[in-house]
This record gives sequence, structure tokens and C-alpha cells, in this order.
Amino acid sequence: MSVLTKFLKAVVIQIVNPLIYLLAAGAFVVFIWGVFVFIMNAGDETKRKEGRQAIFWGIIGLVIIFGAYGIINAVLGTFNLGPITPISR
Repeated sequence: MSVLTKFLKAVVIQIVNPLIYLLAAGAFVVFIWGVFVFIMNAGDETKRKEGRQAIFWGIIGLVIIFGAYGIINAVLGTFNLGPITPISR
């Protein structure tokens, strides 16, 4: 395995994957918060609008994050780097 391949695998495993997980968790929290605001303020139209916007942006964030994850895996497959698995210690 070349030095570049080892470096790319290490970068994806140590930096990119945790960053994607963190961003996905943040987008999910925004989505859940939007659902909570939407349900708890069913009588107030302005608060419901805020909840709808949070739900919308949470879904958009999740789509972008999972799309980026798919693109990363497609690029890794294109360059024959194979599936990335955590480093065994």
C-alpha cells in the first residue's frame, strides 16, 4: 500500500468520518427541535412557522451530509481505496 493511500485512509478515518457524524447529529438535533417547537406551539402560527423552518433545514442538512458521505465513498471506490474501516490497534 502506498504512502498516499495510507495517508488518505487515515485522514478519512480520523477526520472526515467523525466530522460527518458530528454534522449529522447536529442536523438531526435541529430537525427534532423543529418538531418539538412545531408540536408544542400548535396554536401560535409564528412559532409553528419557526418549527417548520427548523424541520426543513434539518432535513436539508441531513440530505447534504449523507450526499457528501456517498460522494466520498464513490471517490474512494473510484480510486480503488476500498471501504474505509477503522484502524485496528
